[in-house]
Amino acid sequence: MQVKAPDRATAEHGTRTRTRTRPRTPAARRARRPRRSAPRRHSRTLQGLGYAAPTAVFVAVFFLLPLLLVGQMSLSDWPLLAGDRGGNAPENYTDVTDSPLFWPSVRFTLLYTVIVTVALLGLALLLALLVQESRPGAGFFRTVYFLPGALGLASASLLFWGLYSPTTGPLSSALERLGLVDDPVSFLGTPNSALLSTVFLVVWKFAGFYMLILLVGLQRIPHEVYEAARMDGASRGQIFRSITLPLLRPSLALSLLLCVTGSLLAFDQFFVLTKGGPDNSTVTVVQLIYREAFQRLNLGTAAALSIVVLAALLLLNAAQFRGLRRTDES
Repeated sequence: MQVKAPDRATAEHGTRTRTRTRPRTPAARRARRPRRSAPRRHSRTLQGLGYAAPTAVFVAVFFLLPLLLVGQMSLSDWPLLAGDRGGNAPENYTDVTDSPLFWPSVRFTLLYTVIVTVALLGLALLLALLVQESRPGAGFFRTVYFLPGALGLASASLLFWGLYSPTTGPLSSALERLGLVDDPVSFLGTPNSALLSTVFLVVWKFAGFYMLILLVGLQRIPHEVYEAARMDGASRGQIFRSITLPLLRPSLALSLLLCVTGSLLAFDQFFVLTKGGPDNSTVTVVQLIYREAFQRLNLGTAAALSIVVLAALLLLNAAQFRGLRRTDES
């Protein structure tokens, strides 16, 4: 019995039938999917611009325009009560450096920044390590440590001004009752005591905030890394130096950037506690800007000093980012 071979038309029809019924791959389905039309892409672009517009307007009105105005003031003779009297560049900038308080305020601000940064980040890291593990009472202590951060800096400064008062404050009288001192203690009476008292206030207020930043970084470190190090016989000091600090570098970098910037712009705590005294020994750069603008009534010089401070902050932040990038690459 002979089997008749299918003719060519039947074979081609079967091939087309099998080709049609073959399931399409995801790439083929995406290739056959129609492209978005131009009007739809245009509408999505307009929608994105609409979302970004409020932020752009806010930045332009409250940052770019004031920055341009400050730049104009720094190049003009601009008394506070008389307005713009015309350009006088670069007289305002030379007046800034000729001020007898300029270099002392710069040195004091740098000294304050170094002391606060070391004390604040050191204590914040210690607190973060103490409350890192989930143990009974850890949540309570986290809340207690962070609680002073909820108080405003001006309010906290006023609170400590009352505590430091040698006549009505409780600290001096408590030391006298304990027999530790014979006379009332003036916590703000000397340059060194005023500096250390202000540092104590800032550390008390912001330690919980930086503890929270570092705690988030600590909790992102995988526990498997610590377990492997313990199995290899590493001590706690070796684990801290070789694992915790390197993996905590992003959180430490953020904390360092915020702490240095905030310390260089210190104003509220010294304005409330010391008023720049005693003998102008605690005048910061921002306090000097305030004095030029609202005591000497010279907005031009104050604006020039503001531009100098802004340039210094930009250079310092750029140097920090560059140093951190080199550390990450190495």
